[in-house]
Amino acid sequence: MDIADYYRQLGLRSGASLSQVKASYRQLARQYHPDVNPGNEEAKSKFIAITEAYKFLVSIAPTDAAASKAPNSTQNSTQNSTQKPPATAPKSEEPPVKPKTVKVTPKQRQNPPSEVLSATDEKLKHDSYLQLQQLLKYEKFPRAIALVEGLAQRLPEDLEVRQWQAISYQRWGRYLIGQKQVDKARIYLKKAVKTDPHNRALWAEVERDFRRLEQIY
Repeated sequence: MDIADYYRQLGLRSGASLSQVKASYRQLARQYHPDVNPGNEEAKSKFIAITEAYKFLVSIAPTDAAASKAPNSTQNSTQNSTQKPPATAPKSEEPPVKPKTVKVTPKQRQNPPSEVLSATDEKLKHDSYLQLQQLLKYEKFPRAIALVEGLAQRLPEDLEVRQWQAISYQRWGRYLIGQKQVDKARIYLKKAVKTDPHNRALWAEVERDFRRLEQIY
């Protein structure tokens, strides 16, 4: 599933802001939560899908300020764009991750805000984000990594860019598992968590990939 598919799971257009992701997930979680739909397997599957999409998108979705500059940042018409996310999400919205392969999962910390960017760097970052989405969608992973590594060198203190870099490593590692390039896959999965070690959603995805490695090989 690519980034655009994750957005579609939440009824959003690609590039929707972090607050829109949270608001949409909150609304859909209420609708499809298993406690509200006992015995309904379709609702349960939908809840699992939107939860997976939410956990992924909260680590890459742009802030409201960045998303407002994107042409596709407006929310799907079926969503209420003025709805504000809750101060703290209900416990049922994001099930706790129980790491298996990775034995120690660091707690997610509150990151300091990224540095204030110039207009030139802001445009470069925005354009790179859109390009990165397309490269990941069409599985052009080496090009995606080259793009985001170059952006990380230009903006070394930008936390969002660091997240994109880590996610690109993880997606490349997952692809390499399918290609049976085991050693190379492990290298990039480890690079992913090393690049963004406090991203719980990323840790969950990497743990899943390592479990797949264990099961297959």
